[in-house]
Amino acid sequence: MNKSFEAEFLPRAAAAGPASPEAVPPSPSAEKRRILIVDDDANSTHLVKILLERTGPYLVLEENDPTKADQTAHDFKPDVILLDIVMPKLDGGELAIQMESDRELHDTPIIFLTALVTHSEAKGGLHIQGHPLVAKPISIPELIEAIEKHLATPVAS
Repeated sequence: MNKSFEAEFLPRAAAAGPASPEAVPPSPSAEKRRILIVDDDANSTHLVKILLERTGPYLVLEENDPTKADQTAHDFKPDVILLDIVMPKLDGGELAIQMESDRELHDTPIIFLTALVTHSEAKGGLHIQGHPLVAKPISIPELIEAIEKHLATPVAS
């Protein structure tokens, strides 16, 4: 992992030395939140996975083939889905529509990850297909803020 990137995005304590998921004390009343990240860039998804798991109570699963994302989501049962927009074979917008029409997944919050907008547009509340987004390159604090905002919102059954 690129040490300068790690130092820029990880809290200082985590960047100072090797950290494991156990380095973040779990909340006594909460288990790790399940996050599925769907992006065709394996390096990007792996880095986001590591950074999220080091900085919060998250269990992150990577899916780099968007055509398998629906089945992966069924098997993993995520609390939130992070979805890249521009991918080959099946883009994120199409995948979001597919997931929204699925009875098991339609209530799962989706957050788009995209390089198609600026950070200021994303922070300004811009939505795509009604879903919030986080601009690439991803700022882990901004991503965690978006995740927590959507995990805190109770989903109507």
